Amino acid sequence: MRLGIDLGGSKIEIIALDDSGKELLRRRTPTPQGDYYETLQTIAQLVRDAEAELGQQGSLGIGTPGALSRATGRLKNSNSVVLNGQSILQDLESLLQRKVQISNDANCFALSEATDGAAVGSSVVFGVILGTGVGAGIVVNGHVLTGPNGIAGEWGHNPLPWPQAHELPGPKCYCGKQGCIETFLSGPGMAKQHQIEINRSIRAEPFDKAQDRPVEAWTTSAVILTAEEIVARAEQGDAACERTMQAYENRLARSLAHVINILDPDVIVLGGGMSNIERLYRNVPALWGEWVFSDRVDTKLVKNRYGDSSGVRGAAWL
Repeated sequence: MRLGIDLGGSKIEIIALDDSGKELLRRRTPTPQGDYYETLQTIAQLVRDAEAELGQQGSLGIGTPGALSRATGRLKNSNSVVLNGQSILQDLESLLQRKVQISNDANCFALSEATDGAAVGSSVVFGVILGTGVGAGIVVNGHVLTGPNGIAGEWGHNPLPWPQAHELPGPKCYCGKQGCIETFLSGPGMAKQHQIEINRSIRAEPFDKAQDRPVEAWTTSAVILTAEEIVARAEQGDAACERTMQAYENRLARSLAHVINILDPDVIVLGGGMSNIERLYRNVPALWGEWVFSDRVDTKLVKNRYGDSSGVRGAAWL
């Protein structure tokens, strides 16, 4: 039996799989806020309860935000800041008295989809998270690639490739740089870029004399749209939202072309909230050939099979 834990900022989820990948049990509980040791105890209790219910002990894998530092063994780069700087692997192994496997949640997503998901049977898989942030995991022949620095797949914190003049220097990123892929391709990044373009069009529009303000100012600019709303309005024929969607697809195509030029994966699997935009799977591959250094592109772009369950399933497969 394989147990997987998805340690998220708002919830902790456990799953139990048999060796064929069949789900035996799934439970979730809120994540203790701001309390590292209570978080450890919650994980331990989920494991004990699952094993008691199923009557057997399992291997244990945990997917976390962030990554283990090769220098210190402590967690780094987690958006759940209470985990940063903590010896989470050693602490959990001590608490549970067993070996524990830990990997980044994007790595777990990629492993899940490569093992029995949308990319099953593929040698090289690049699993992309497009959500409130942007990240990725790399799986080669069924094994997660982490690298000597523990950051393989940190795709979102590279600069947007082949930038256009109006995209420079790019939005500021929480990592301290500007123009990171994440600032353009995350859900909040799309929403911000849409507002920037609306504001630019307002400055270029003539005034409506009856309203004494630019035409688009009173039709669209007062409403700050979410990524989901932009997608929905584009489908309904909103021209401004359609322009934002086309810009997003162009940026995603450039960014994935960069990955293809370096890694040449068999399959790229999209996950996260933005992966639900169906037009991406048609439009992005039609665009990326312009930047891929090849006479044709055989890499497939596919939607995940397991959705929000991929992370916890991948943790079990660790």
